[in-house]
Amino acid sequence: MPIFEAIRLALQQIRVQKLKSFFTLIGVTISVMFLIAVISIVQGMSKYVEEDFAGKFLGVNTFNLRRFPDINTDETEETWRMWLRRPKISIEDALAVREALPVGTKWAMHDITWADGSSQFMPGGPQVLAQAATPELFSIKDLVITKGRVYTDQDEEMGAAVVVIGSEIADRYFPNLDPIGREFKINKFPFQVIGVLEKQGTVFGLSLDRQVIAPFHSQMNRITGARHNLYGVVVQAPDPSKFKPLQEMVREVMRKRRHLRPSEPDNFSFESSESALSGWLTIKKYLVLAGMVLPAIGLVVGAIVIMNIMLVAVAERTREIGIRKSLGARRRDILRQFLVESAALSVVGAIFGIILGIGLSEAIAAVSPLPAAVAPWSIVLGVAIGAGVGITAGAYPASRASRLDPIAAMRAE
Repeated sequence: MPIFEAIRLALQQIRVQKLKSFFTLIGVTISVMFLIAVISIVQGMSKYVEEDFAGKFLGVNTFNLRRFPDINTDETEETWRMWLRRPKISIEDALAVREALPVGTKWAMHDITWADGSSQFMPGGPQVLAQAATPELFSIKDLVITKGRVYTDQDEEMGAAVVVIGSEIADRYFPNLDPIGREFKINKFPFQVIGVLEKQGTVFGLSLDRQVIAPFHSQMNRITGARHNLYGVVVQAPDPSKFKPLQEMVREVMRKRRHLRPSEPDNFSFESSESALSGWLTIKKYLVLAGMVLPAIGLVVGAIVIMNIMLVAVAERTREIGIRKSLGARRRDILRQFLVESAALSVVGAIFGIILGIGLSEAIAAVSPLPAAVAPWSIVLGVAIGAGVGITAGAYPASRASRLDPIAAMRAE
């Protein structure tokens, strides 16, 4: 029997016996639905964390020299006390790092704090994320200006009281107005707005549109306290192959400045997207594992149901099998017919599961902060699982049908 004819007969059986087919499919459908939903949520979170978080917050091919990691999980109190005893990162450290970096490497001094903002149109509101930074921070973080301009090296050298603000700041403190050229006060220090950043959204609940960035040597470094302790020194490699060598170069500079012996550990930290996301990668591994193991239990149940239904089908169609054999059907034709029917049942269930799984993941994304991104490979996996379960579950019933004696089968009622 041709494979397409076997598929047609299998689909015809599903149409004729709708209720039985429904109970046959439900186990595979539910299992594949949860598999697709879990993978979509994990994939969406992975894309959000690894692309949006790493790109917007840490930068691409970028590492930060800091006193201790800004992003960390499950650290002991002893570790925190050890970090707090470390020397602070100073402006002199940052300048020494810059001197050691090869041509083509981007570098920025950076300090940050929460501060109060105000304008003549809005005397107060939520705190703003105030940053003092040298100009290259804009290119390192790929910050795009939609209005005005960024400040220049000349503005930096002069310590000009200019500031670039986020879109949320522009909307809140300058309602229905062009903020360019207007005064914005940060902790009562006046700055002139020269640029507005492109809307960036949020990262882990932190609105990146509430940030303001001013020249490092302006009054902003008094607001952030950068003269006493830098938030970090940002270094961006020109390409991924130079990332590790640059990190080792900066490590050597800092160890020499700190007079550390070879046996002594670093008393500073490097933070990159790889190090910051190491905890997430572990969580992701367990989520994917759970997302596959739990539906697998349902697939086992579904396979048992399919096998039982197919055994019943063989018993009900014994006479049909006998007639087909007497007309010349070979054993492999009967085997193929029931295997294809079993696989078709399971694949149809998997397709319904994929559709429901995509719908469930989109619904979760709509009503919660969890993002969703359907991975094409998960759809292929769902269909493959459906076919595999069907073939595995139908192997025994199909083999039993193919071994029936045609004469005895034709006598069956």
